[in-house]
Amino acid sequence: MKVVSLYRFLDVQDPETFRDQLKTICDQQGLLGTVLVATEGFNGTLAGSEESILAVMNWIRERFGIDEELDARWTEASEAPFRKMRVKVKPEIVTLGRPDILPHQRTGVHVDAARWNELIADPDVLLVDTRNHYEIEVGTFPGALDPGNDSFREFPEFAKELAETSKDRPLAMFCTGGIRCEKATALMLELGFEQVYHLQGGILNYLSEVSDTDNQWRGECFVFDTRVAVDRDLAEGGYVQCHACRRPLSTRDMQSPDYREGVSCPSCVNEADADRLLRLEERRKQVALAAQRGERHIGPKS
Repeated sequence: MKVVSLYRFLDVQDPETFRDQLKTICDQQGLLGTVLVATEGFNGTLAGSEESILAVMNWIRERFGIDEELDARWTEASEAPFRKMRVKVKPEIVTLGRPDILPHQRTGVHVDAARWNELIADPDVLLVDTRNHYEIEVGTFPGALDPGNDSFREFPEFAKELAETSKDRPLAMFCTGGIRCEKATALMLELGFEQVYHLQGGILNYLSEVSDTDNQWRGECFVFDTRVAVDRDLAEGGYVQCHACRRPLSTRDMQSPDYREGVSCPSCVNEADADRLLRLEERRKQVALAAQRGERHIGPKS
């Protein structure tokens, strides 16, 4: 099964109509995934046959009069990484908390994978990972700054502090698929940085284009689907996801006494209240019973 991640910043005059049309054609093509739609554009991941995904991408290009191919990151999965097809209207397609920041009007300089290594090797360049802390723990580029965020909405505070001390330095920014760093570079330009660059297509595109000998990536890359993470070859990695807090878990995490499958992990064991722990424990039992019957338990999320 093909899995494609794609986004585009552009003017969407009627997000609700676009949502309904996109949902219809995705259903017709038998696709699974999630797409967010806003007045600033669209962002999502689709899974299905290559032919069906290309049909939807071509429809999007025709609808918005886009001449060039849509920028997309293609990977593969042995089974469907989504359960259904969702298309939702949101205030932003990536939640920075600044819907007024419009990257299709002003953003940083795109740097392709071939030039990225040269850029980040420059000691004057400040390398910034725009992802969340739990993603960075799975893997990142050596020397990258970790903003320490639990969500992208927290990034503007880090950006303001960075601008107070490092506004004169060139910035190189990256994220999973390119969308967060593209919006982050627009914010940095607003804050007064003049030399701002971001990795075109993000980490996933970099891993697909750079040879093993030139690959500077360390660890795996967290992805927001059931694969949890992919390795340097874009194959499904060695992490699982905590059902309670959605953080990625390594083999070491699962060996911790604080890990209870489907209930808690070392990162969230002290965060949940007693009622939520009971609900998660009950769900764990139901999942186990369903597995014994050879079924897949699909219940409400706690």
